[in-house]
Amino acid sequence: MIVNLSHPLSKAQRRALRDLVGEAAEPVRELPLHLDHARPLAPQVRAAVDGAGLSGRDWQTEPVLLVPPGFAPAACAVLAELHGRCGYFPPVVRLRPVPGSVPPAFEVAEAVDLAAVRDLARAGRGSTAGPGSGDG
Repeated sequence: MIVNLSHPLSKAQRRALRDLVGEAAEPVRELPLHLDHARPLAPQVRAAVDGAGLSGRDWQTEPVLLVPPGFAPAACAVLAELHGRCGYFPPVVRLRPVPGSVPPAFEVAEAVDLAAVRDLARAGRGSTAGPGSGDG
């Protein structure tokens, strides 16, 4: 399932996600995240994710693909919340601007496998340059 805490996905974006990840692109859970910057972030994120209406079992057994919010601190809190619920970092959808589009439009660029990113980083722990840099 897609858990979307960003702008609603267009039909074209949904099609692109189905082409990219197959069955995991359905259903789409649209969870609008409207933050009150005068209040703590974590409880607001938790409440938004609760809006998916999923049980603990659902979070642990259904494949999750995340469309994160654009506000970086909220995206980090959402990842922490979902990791706690799912037991893993869900892949995230990266959208990119469509060049020359007026009004601005965004297309699906990729699904980033955060577990693979983490594994690569762990493999480079002994290196000061980091994995894949050619210096370690």
